[in-house]
Amino acid sequence: MAASILRLFFHDCFVNGCDASILLDDTATLTGEKNAGPNRNSARGFQVIDTIKTRVDAACNATVSCADILALAARDGVVLLGGQTWTVPLGRRDARTASQSAANSQIPGPSSSLATLVNMFSNKGLSARDMTVLSGAHTIGQARCTTFRQRIYNDTNINAAFATTRRRNCPSTGGDGNLAPIDSTPARFDNSYYRDLVARRGLFHSDQELFNGGSQDAAVTGYSNNGASFLRDFAAAMVRLGNLSPLTGRNGEVRRNCRRIN
Repeated sequence: MAASILRLFFHDCFVNGCDASILLDDTATLTGEKNAGPNRNSARGFQVIDTIKTRVDAACNATVSCADILALAARDGVVLLGGQTWTVPLGRRDARTASQSAANSQIPGPSSSLATLVNMFSNKGLSARDMTVLSGAHTIGQARCTTFRQRIYNDTNINAAFATTRRRNCPSTGGDGNLAPIDSTPARFDNSYYRDLVARRGLFHSDQELFNGGSQDAAVTGYSNNGASFLRDFAAAMVRLGNLSPLTGRNGEVRRNCRRIN
């Protein structure tokens, strides 16, 4: 579940800032982001946020926003699996709107090129190095066959034995929902993701793009050799991610229910 919460946070922040818009359900008057392409049938963890919100409001009613809860839960999940902690700046407020179109266009996909990744992060004020270290979030969790099928059947910069193993659970047709671990230690927040990239065992095309003779090869090699530097840099980059266009002051609201506006 830590991977799912971390992914929710990233997908939230990349669409008009860290404002909990991803948590909003569709209504007759609001089209949310849950059914956007990057989230449909894959975004998970909403019930966990609901539970946390209920317990937090029981202690301090209508004080802590859903956006702050999501930011804190993402941090705590990383720490529980072995990552380094960081101080989460608080005070975000919750959006009264959502944008399915922005979710469809602004969240990087698993087939993205390095140039596309760098550009999409740059559009958010994040550097290429931020992109490379935040991609290390893929050190935990699993992915659906449909997101990496192209990689294991069509890419040439892939370890042959790795491709063969992944094909066993991801046929060329069908089995779209079959799951595979994104890196070799999917329940530990460590630098295995980068070691896998150096060995040409990146699960997504977009992952292997970080180590494919381009500008991020040196960073990937560095993190593959120094797990402590990855954990430190990831924590710092998560603070920068969490600072993307937050609603503060009188903007937005503190939702009573994270799934709908007040």
